[in-house]
Amino acid sequence: MDIKVYVKTIGYKDIPLPKYMTPGSAGLDLYACITESIKVEPGSTALVSTGLAFEIPKGYEAQIRPRSGLALKWGITLLNSPGTIDSDYRGEIKIIIINHGRETFIINRGDRIAQMVFCPVATASLEVVNELSRSNRGEGGFGHTGY
Repeated sequence: MDIKVYVKTIGYKDIPLPKYMTPGSAGLDLYACITESIKVEPGSTALVSTGLAFEIPKGYEAQIRPRSGLALKWGITLLNSPGTIDSDYRGEIKIIIINHGRETFIINRGDRIAQMVFCPVATASLEVVNELSRSNRGEGGFGHTGY
């Protein structure tokens, strides 16, 4: 299913627009739109500009997700993952990167840093009740089925 998403570029002249890297890709790769390289030390975080703002159709969200290759090779992932970009947000998308690796990771202008997946959103109508229906799990919480 294709949806039309409008994109505004901010300082994005020499970087390709986000794109699907293969015909079966679920996510568009996002690129770093920075003027100077960013060093992310082990255990540290960085906020990285993408130089993009989107108009996402009502009823959809964009989820910002880590890139598996960066996670495997460098221990680089995203905080607040998946991050949600709501359909009414019009500001620049920025990526919160964390270095869980053992080496300093350097982000350069134009590096692929994350991916964005567009997903439909269901909204809920909440109704207060005195009791909830029973289930096999009941109130069993974290680790209740073992490891």
